[in-house]
Amino acid sequence: MLDQKSLSALNKALKKLDQGFGHLPPLEHGVAGMDRLAEVLGTTAERLKDNYPYFHPLYAGQMLKPPHPVARLAYTLAMWINPNNHALDGGRATSVMEKEAVTEIASMFGWKNFLGHLCGGGTMANLEALWVAGQLHPGKTILASEQAHYTHGRISGVLQVPFESVPTDKLGRMNLGALASRLERGDVGTVVASMGTTATGSVDPLREILALQSKFGFRIHVDAAYGGYFVLTENLAEEAKQAFARIGEADSIVIDPHKHGLQPYGCGCVLFRDPGVGRLYKHDSPYTYFSSAELHLGEISLECSRPGAAAAALWATQKLLPLVKGGEFARGLECGRTAAMALFEKLRADSRFLTAFAPELDILVFATRGASMSQVSALSRRIFKAAAQRDLHLAVAELPVHFWEENLRGMNRDRETLTCLRSVLMKPEHLDWVEQIWALLSASTAEILGGGTSHAANPV
Repeated sequence: MLDQKSLSALNKALKKLDQGFGHLPPLEHGVAGMDRLAEVLGTTAERLKDNYPYFHPLYAGQMLKPPHPVARLAYTLAMWINPNNHALDGGRATSVMEKEAVTEIASMFGWKNFLGHLCGGGTMANLEALWVAGQLHPGKTILASEQAHYTHGRISGVLQVPFESVPTDKLGRMNLGALASRLERGDVGTVVASMGTTATGSVDPLREILALQSKFGFRIHVDAAYGGYFVLTENLAEEAKQAFARIGEADSIVIDPHKHGLQPYGCGCVLFRDPGVGRLYKHDSPYTYFSSAELHLGEISLECSRPGAAAAALWATQKLLPLVKGGEFARGLECGRTAAMALFEKLRADSRFLTAFAPELDILVFATRGASMSQVSALSRRIFKAAAQRDLHLAVAELPVHFWEENLRGMNRDRETLTCLRSVLMKPEHLDWVEQIWALLSASTAEILGGGTSHAANPV
């Protein structure tokens, strides 16, 4: 089930890499512990069995997508050298690869003249974006929706920048009325627009936020860590499509190649529309930046040592699967979106289930019906466990009551939040597995609720 055929390609590439250093004097390899290497590696494999099958379509819980084989192999290949992309003398080839790969990512949003680099992940990328925002608007408040990733509030605390959450509407998007009211009070330096929230995949109304920017003059940071690559897709609903079309007008963007970009952890990316923000990073490192007059990536990054292997993996993946509309990479994203909509329609048509709203990307949330919010919340956790017993791995989420308003039908609202089930159908293979996922979910639900396995939806 786990790919092993591609290892022959790695061996061939490794021999080619080795030829590049053939002119050096012979080196005797006296690496410690080699006599027990196979034993320890086998023990490691045994320990790694204690994992959920993140690579399999029946894992439909968290945002875990397997790296493409070319990413795994390119990363491994680079590890024989172990380059450091902080400075050119530590990662000469992979620094160039990083610049080229990041340029290709920026091109998705129409940017040609920009500043950007890879990071250890979305948290570090967002930290850099908000750090720049704080430098440009010192003391001013950063706003993000209540459904934005919790990292924004935490990062703001680290940076000692004021932060406030903005309420969301019934679709999980930033509430424009609440945002406008807060902006009227003044003292807002940056608004974070989420292009795919972590819990529901909701897309903030960027077009309208841009209109407010022209009136109030704040910076816009787009957190597209999860959803950014959907700018390449052709099957989004109209409102989401309009929002993605305007991402290039933001001041900064974060996107995570280790989510939808088919990369190993950790690989994030931060982009700034104004290359001039590079001046904010200026520092001196006389023992590091001496090998070249060209830009060292460490000169535009808060992180110091960073794996050049991550850049090699991303570069190779984008060479194999270019970031273009209509391409194989984009079609994979569209498969996930289609799969999410197909499962949503099955849930909506079955009277046992309660749905909040149609997925905007490839994440959907749902629960069973019940007499009260507490009962439904308890049922969600029981179905979660029953599904796992059938090797269907979902997730649970705690969401506000107002997400479910239109479908509660007299339910006792004894809680302010509802514990629901959450599914992330981000693998292209999920499209072919929707029927099996539905069958396992339906059977798990029947086990917990009792009765038949499927029911036509009641008239609303």
